[in-house]
Amino acid sequence: MFAHLPQLNSLRVFDAAARLLSFKSAALELNVTPTAVSHQIRTLEERLGILLFERKTRSIELTPEGEKLARVTFLSMQKIADVFDDISIKQGVLTVSTTAAFAVQWLVPRLDSFHERHPDIQVEVKTAENIEDLQKDKRIDLAIRYGVFDESIEYSTKLISEEFGMFATKAYLNNFPRIEDATLIETKWKNALLKPVSWEHYFKKIDSKKLKVRSYDQEHHVIQAALAGQGIALVSALLVQTAVEQGWLVKHPQGENLSGLNYYLVTTAQRQNSPKVNFFRQWLLEEMQTRI
Repeated sequence: MFAHLPQLNSLRVFDAAARLLSFKSAALELNVTPTAVSHQIRTLEERLGILLFERKTRSIELTPEGEKLARVTFLSMQKIADVFDDISIKQGVLTVSTTAAFAVQWLVPRLDSFHERHPDIQVEVKTAENIEDLQKDKRIDLAIRYGVFDESIEYSTKLISEEFGMFATKAYLNNFPRIEDATLIETKWKNALLKPVSWEHYFKKIDSKKLKVRSYDQEHHVIQAALAGQGIALVSALLVQTAVEQGWLVKHPQGENLSGLNYYLVTTAQRQNSPKVNFFRQWLLEEMQTRI
């Protein structure tokens, strides 16, 4: 019945190359050489008698026939993967994409709680500051993103609205009780689309020129500087929860809350009803609500 179909491995190679639009990237994903990928694609094209990719000097593009095959191949591969998850005794690996700051400061310190509840699911955390395309990288099951939550985003769930505050070590606050004398540490986002959260916005009534401000482009660097006793950090109250619970940092007695943006979860249509994704989504919601 299926004798005319190519080997499954050829379709896996084609799927990777079609999603990533790169033989080299497909080779990295599949742990083979670019030459092997190119050979598999060429063999598939010879069998079909058509070109699936248009080769350019430094890039490749799908032909109309290639796009048609890519859509069907991706959906078929995803359905096979979903069935494996459903019938497997173990749910396997759940890959989560998020920012380095959220992973280091909030998610990883709390993963034991998830593992205790679901010991058969291994969570792998993939950090990136750029937004991952979940349709292209099918290794990622879900992404936890930070920004303005838009309810029109498909297969998304709002997790929590963030607030910013002033945090430092007790020793630093004792040594520098006056804001004007302290070193103030803030994050300057790499992503220009994010609303800036700065000391200038925080202290609207104080001349910012009189403040001694130090900036980093990663929020977890700001937190680490505060933990090292280098100043007062203007950071997410969510991301310093562990440090506050452990007594490493305290909230400044004069500090007020400044509204931030939202953390939200995004997955794909194929993974929306995956048991492991649902387990993780529910755990995240419960964990965040019990700790705010």
